[in-house]
Amino acid sequence: MTQGLCILGSTGSIGQNCLRVVESLPDRFRVVALSAGKNLDVLAKQVVKHHPKIVVVSKSEFREQLRERLNRLEYTRRVKIIFGVEGQVEASTRDDVDFVVSASHGTTGLVATYEAVRAGKHVGLANKETLVAAGELVMRAAAKRRIEVLPIDSEHCAVHQCLRAGKPKEVKRIILTASGGPFLKTPRRLFDSLSPAQALKHPIWRMGGRITIDSATLVNKGLEIIEAHWLFGVAAGQIDVIIHPESIIHSMVEFNDGSVMAQLGVPDMRIPIQYALTYPDRVAATQRGLGLDLIAARRLHFEKPDTGRFPSLDLARQALVQGGIMPCVLNAADEVAVEAFLDNRLRFSAIPRLIEEVMRQMGSYRAVNSLEDVLEGDREARSRAAQVISAISA
Repeated sequence: MTQGLCILGSTGSIGQNCLRVVESLPDRFRVVALSAGKNLDVLAKQVVKHHPKIVVVSKSEFREQLRERLNRLEYTRRVKIIFGVEGQVEASTRDDVDFVVSASHGTTGLVATYEAVRAGKHVGLANKETLVAAGELVMRAAAKRRIEVLPIDSEHCAVHQCLRAGKPKEVKRIILTASGGPFLKTPRRLFDSLSPAQALKHPIWRMGGRITIDSATLVNKGLEIIEAHWLFGVAAGQIDVIIHPESIIHSMVEFNDGSVMAQLGVPDMRIPIQYALTYPDRVAATQRGLGLDLIAARRLHFEKPDTGRFPSLDLARQALVQGGIMPCVLNAADEVAVEAFLDNRLRFSAIPRLIEEVMRQMGSYRAVNSLEDVLEGDREARSRAAQVISAISA
């Protein structure tokens, strides 16, 4: 029996790779729902190829624009087109959806992912922000419904695989690897003059704008520390980050007997996507380019991250230890800061300083008891971040 899939963020890099995996395993999956933002040309082609029953766009005016594109492609099948957060929730909680891939940008898919978990859908999480902003709520709901939240991020997928080698009580620490991004060796004195074009040239991965900038600042590793805490139930002090420029080892787990399990693979997101979609099976890859040549890899390098150059790691640990709404504040401030940097309204070096300032302004502890607590904290952090940027510009 095939699994019904809902893909939130189908036109992004994760969404497109997910559909490639689906195409390679046609007997296992059927695409029920697709959700995207504004890339209507790509979305229309996905609809024609995969025949979803329902499609979600971000704005109401995009519905007719998508319909026009489908008409031009002479697509005559019946498809329901809806929009917004309500549309995402409807798509992700349908009775004929078994598995939801959460790959929307930022916190866009947070509500739909949370509601999918509450509805008892298994979730493949390629979106760090969901657990960073609302990890306690999401994992509590998953435990209540006894469903899996499976990581699609390469690092957390690697940890998930390594943890199959032992019991939770046997884990000493989790070691997340980081490529170091494009500025690993760039002198700090040049950080003020770095441009968006330079920051978007990641040496290994091809990703979306925000995650590529987060890799350059190492904010992504800070978010991954928080995500790992919720996914695997380990304390902040048990999660380390190590720089590994080749991105061959995707993460490691050290057990209490001194053994270290590592997951290796080529840096290709199709591998963790297929692992999550087919778990607990391990299905043979039918796509080209997914085999690892250890001889060609030759040498692997490791080094300790310099938190003086990349202070975001310490900010993330601070947010996790403080708890409550603070991880959500960290994420929201970073998203606003990255957008401002990409628009040339903020210097690269100011990104972590902006995050730190917003965290300082919202420093008093606030508990997270509901999704509305998360959304309100997110709105306030974004507002404060925008004010700080305006003050800097002035």
